[in-house]
Amino acid sequence: MKHFILFFLETFIPLFVAIDMIGLLPVYVNITQSLTDKERKKVLFQSLVTATLIALGFILIGKAVFNFLGITISDFQIAGGLVLLVLAIMDLLTSQKSEERPAGTSFSGVVPIGVPLIIGPAVLTTVIIQVDTHGLWITIMAILCNIFLIGIIFSKSHWFIKILGENGAKAISKIISLLLAAIAVMMIRIGLVSLLIPASR
Repeated sequence: MKHFILFFLETFIPLFVAIDMIGLLPVYVNITQSLTDKERKKVLFQSLVTATLIALGFILIGKAVFNFLGITISDFQIAGGLVLLVLAIMDLLTSQKSEERPAGTSFSGVVPIGVPLIIGPAVLTTVIIQVDTHGLWITIMAILCNIFLIGIIFSKSHWFIKILGENGAKAISKIISLLLAAIAVMMIRIGLVSLLIPASR
C-alpha cells in the first residue's frame, strides 16, 4: 500500500506541475468572465470532458504510435524534456499564458480551455513518461484526479482569484514553471543515462 501511494504521488505531482492549474486561473477567468453562471458551468463541463478524452486517448494509443514510428522511451524522454524545458522557460520569461483568448470565445470549453490549456504538450509529454515509469492504471488515476481537482478549482475560480489575487496566482505559476523546468532537466538526464549506459556495455 505504501508503494502504491508513493507511486501515485510520483505520478500525480509531475502531472499537477505540468498542468499548472493555479497559473491557468487568471486565463480561465478572463475567457469566461462575460458568461452567465449557466454558460460558465457548461464551458467547464465541456473542457473537463475534452481534457479527459484527449488524455486517456493519448495514454492508450501514444505508446503504440511510438512503437510504430520506432521511437524509444529514452528518445521521448530527451525530446519531451527539451520541450518541457522550453515551455517552462517561455512561461518564466512571459507575463501571460500564450494560449489566452478574448473573453467569450466560441466553443471555449473545448478550445482553448480543454486543449491546449488543460491538456497541452507538457501534460501529454509527462503522461507518456509516467505510463512507462509507473504503469497504465496509476497514470490514469493520477490524470483523472488532476482533472477532478481542476473542476473544483475552476468552479470556484473567482473565489480563488479573490484570495490569491491575480498577481499572487501569477507568482505561484512562476514557481510551478521553475519546478517544471527541473522536472524537464530530470527527464533529459534519465533519457541520456538510459541511452548511454547500454551503449557502454
